[in-house]
Amino acid sequence: MSTVAAPPPPKTNRIGLELKQYRGLKTTLCAGCGHNSISERIVECCFEMGVDPSRVIKVSGIGCSSKSPAYFLGTSHGFNAVHGRMPSVATGALLANHDLRALGVTGDGDTASIGIGQFIHLMRRNLPIMYVIEDNGCYGLTKGQFSATADLGSKLKSGVANDLPPIDTCAMAIELGATFVARSFSGDKKQLQSILKAALAHDGTSMIDVISPCVTFNDHQGSTKSYTYVQENRHDLNAVDFVPFFEEIQISDEIEPGEVREVTLHDGSTLLLKKIEEDYDPSDTMAAVKTLHDHAQRGEVLTGVFYLNTQKKNFLELLNLREAPLWQVSESNGGRPPESALREIMEELG
Repeated sequence: MSTVAAPPPPKTNRIGLELKQYRGLKTTLCAGCGHNSISERIVECCFEMGVDPSRVIKVSGIGCSSKSPAYFLGTSHGFNAVHGRMPSVATGALLANHDLRALGVTGDGDTASIGIGQFIHLMRRNLPIMYVIEDNGCYGLTKGQFSATADLGSKLKSGVANDLPPIDTCAMAIELGATFVARSFSGDKKQLQSILKAALAHDGTSMIDVISPCVTFNDHQGSTKSYTYVQENRHDLNAVDFVPFFEEIQISDEIEPGEVREVTLHDGSTLLLKKIEEDYDPSDTMAAVKTLHDHAQRGEVLTGVFYLNTQKKNFLELLNLREAPLWQVSESNGGRPPESALREIMEELG
């Protein structure tokens, strides 16, 4: 009598969760949309990093990109904000509960057009958030008009060329004060995974601009955000790898000194940057901005980690918040000053 072997137990991560517990709803985006690839990478990275979904808040604005949080981490907290106003919601959520891990997903319109003012202040405050821009250079919900990140000379399907210069969100983020700035491509699984994992481990604003082609309105010849154009004109600034703090870190003896730069992130994880650009220093603000401008002038799509600063305090640290999250504070444990304290203040004011 033969017996049927029991199926192997499902694979779990370091906190005992299965991969399916990191998924969300079925996507309603177009088949082949780069945004779906980004959602898959977020699912994989959070699973492999052992992120607790119950301690994550997903925030977004309006647009195709801002629908993405519905497709990953289905058991996390979430808030779909007004168009361009996601940074305010994220800031308020973290001020109320700094035990949360914030993950913002936005688009080039949500960030660089209606939300540009909020983007500026989020970057300069260095709020601890992973801020992902799903950048397709067009407005996919309103028939594909140029967005503010569309390159000069890029063409619509109709043949109309863009005659306005683009906003480079990475250059802006570096100049404004973000402490982790990178760009990747939705079609590059390995690079995007490494950058997302490093961003999750970073304690500050991690701004990642991901070129994510719109297969419906902006994936044709003449578009500089198409799959073909990005593949043919990509230039990797550095080769990126990531080693979580809970895994053994090993460096081969064959690597020559100076070939790989190791950066220890806030949780003890290690980001490995292999230099491709000669003498590039990811901690040099001016060099990072100049490198972005130089490659843009040549029509190249530069990817990699452009800037990294692990020394700067984040926004919550600057505010000297009490250890307990604000949502746990009540009148009985210090949430309201006693009458005697108020009388003392009034007397001092005369």
